[in-house]
Amino acid sequence: MSDSGTTPFPGSSGDSISSTPVQGSFDTSIAHPARVYDYWLGGKDNFAADRTAGDQVIEANPNVLPGVRANRAFLRRAVRYLAAEAGIRQFLDLGTGLPTAPNTHEVAQSIAPDSRIVYVDNDPIVLVHAKALLTSTPEGATSYIQADIRDPATILSEAAGLLDFTRPVAVTALMTLQYIPDSDNPHGVISEVMAALSPGSYLTISDLTRDIDTDRVSGATDRLNARMGPTSLTLRPRDAIAAYFAGFDFVDPGLVALTDWRPEEKLPEGVVVPALAGMARKPGV
Repeated sequence: MSDSGTTPFPGSSGDSISSTPVQGSFDTSIAHPARVYDYWLGGKDNFAADRTAGDQVIEANPNVLPGVRANRAFLRRAVRYLAAEAGIRQFLDLGTGLPTAPNTHEVAQSIAPDSRIVYVDNDPIVLVHAKALLTSTPEGATSYIQADIRDPATILSEAAGLLDFTRPVAVTALMTLQYIPDSDNPHGVISEVMAALSPGSYLTISDLTRDIDTDRVSGATDRLNARMGPTSLTLRPRDAIAAYFAGFDFVDPGLVALTDWRPEEKLPEGVVVPALAGMARKPGV
C-alpha cells in the first residue's frame, strides 16, 4: 500500500515554481562545495578556486572521483526505492547542489509522474541553474528554495507551499550535513524538519565518515577545508551519523558503507569510498 495516499495534491499540475527569488552574491575566489562537486562530476559550472580545491583533494585521495559517482548512484537507488516501493510522492532535497542528471525529480517522476519535489540550496549559482534546468513533468511539480539548511523554519514554511505535510515526505540530505559544524547543531536541524512531517515520512542521508579509510579521508578533508573559507567539512563517526535516525525504523540494510546500500554494481578493485548511507521511516502509521 502506498504511503502517499490518493488525495490530489493542492495547486496546479505541471508547475515549475521558484518559491524565492535568487538573492545574494558570491566570491568566486573561494571554493564552494557545490561547485567543487560539479567539477568532480565533470561539470562546467565551477571556477578556478573550485578546480584548485578539487585537484588538491584528488591528489590526497584519488578515490574521491569514484566516490562522487557512487553517491549519485546511491541517489538513484534511494529515490527509486522511495517512489516505487514506499509509494512516496513528495520529496524535500536538502543541499541540492548543481543539477547533474539524474536529479531527484527525474528519478521520482520517471516512476510516478505526479511526484512533487522541493529543492533547497543557499548558493545563488545553484538556484539559477535549478530554475532553468529542473523542470517538472506536466503531472507533477518542482520548487526551489534559496535557504541555508541550518534554517529549517524557513525551509518548512516555504516548502509548505508545494508539499502537504499531513502526508508522507521523503527528506534527502546527501553529502550535505557534513558541511554543518557541530556548533550549528545538525542533529537539531534534522530533528526539527522531521518533527514537522507526518508519520510514514522517510529520511535518507549520506555523509563522509572518519571511520573508513581514515588517514586518506582526513588528509583530503584538510586540503578542501583550507580552500573553502568559512564553509568547512566535518568528518563524523558512525555513531554521530546514526544519531540522525534516532527513533526511526531503518530500511534494510540499515546504516552501511555507501556502496553497500542495495548495490547494483561493484567498485573497481582497490577503490574505497569513505562514506556511510542510510534510510529510515518515521513510525506511527
